[in-house]
Amino acid sequence: MNWILLSIVSAVLLGVYDAAKKWSVQANAVPIVLLVSVSIGAVLYLPLVVWSTFWGQTIPFDSFVVRPLSWREHGLIASKSVLVGASWTFAFSALKHLPLSIAAPIRATSPFWTIVIAILFFGERPTPLQWTGIVIVLIGFWRFTLVGRREGIRFTRNRWVAMMTMATLLGACSSIYDKWLLQHAGFDPVTMQAWFTIDLVPVMVPLAIWWYRFDAPKRSAGSPSPTADVGERLSQPFRWRWSIALVSPLLILADWFYFVALSDPEALVSVVSVVRRSSVVIALGFGAKALSEANFRAKSACVAVILLGVVLLTWHG
Repeated sequence: MNWILLSIVSAVLLGVYDAAKKWSVQANAVPIVLLVSVSIGAVLYLPLVVWSTFWGQTIPFDSFVVRPLSWREHGLIASKSVLVGASWTFAFSALKHLPLSIAAPIRATSPFWTIVIAILFFGERPTPLQWTGIVIVLIGFWRFTLVGRREGIRFTRNRWVAMMTMATLLGACSSIYDKWLLQHAGFDPVTMQAWFTIDLVPVMVPLAIWWYRFDAPKRSAGSPSPTADVGERLSQPFRWRWSIALVSPLLILADWFYFVALSDPEALVSVVSVVRRSSVVIALGFGAKALSEANFRAKSACVAVILLGVVLLTWHG
């Protein structure tokens, strides 16, 4: 399958994944949602890891064999897990408090941050067309700040906007690292994804323990439901929703198509990134229809401007 088509499939799955995330974290305990989600992903991959370890020669498709890794290689994958774990913690926390139609477009600016990182740390010099793209993305982002004000969200003062921006910046770093792992460190997609998914579990455990020890609602004597005692910080109980069970499978599928696309020697990471981020269109539609979020037309216009800028950023014609 062509790497561009693989990127489009990944984008569709990623859009549905964003919707499942938003539904899962609404009025819910983010650390436990994260831990349960990544644990489901690890459980899905463990049988394949065991099968590959003991009976790998019986797996019909070589692309599904999870390769054994050296300690150094495990360290490289664990580093990715820590990077992504931090990004997800910021993103899930922000998504809980922001409308999906605000949060998803912020994540869609990831290719912009990839270019900025390349300029600052790798000495790259954008072409005039890319500079035009940078300016257009900034204009689109500025327009979003104006739309956000209609909903009481000031981008320069809102902590959740700052957290989503940080998550996006870390996600851009992860994209650059993915490219290096797949094309220079020699990892194949399924091996990288399987061990990365499993390593995410211990990364998320400390945050879940912290929530349980300090932030979980305390059950008062005679109270039929968990509540926060007087003087305690407002706490949020964990509520199981079936959307939580869909988060990891959707991401695994989206990432598998993404990694396979990225492993193609002809693939351009910048183009893959922008196609992947077009998932914002699905998230925007879900926010408007299912969650009844406001200002759909104004946000759609801002998304169109941002995507136009990203296209120019990644244009290699």
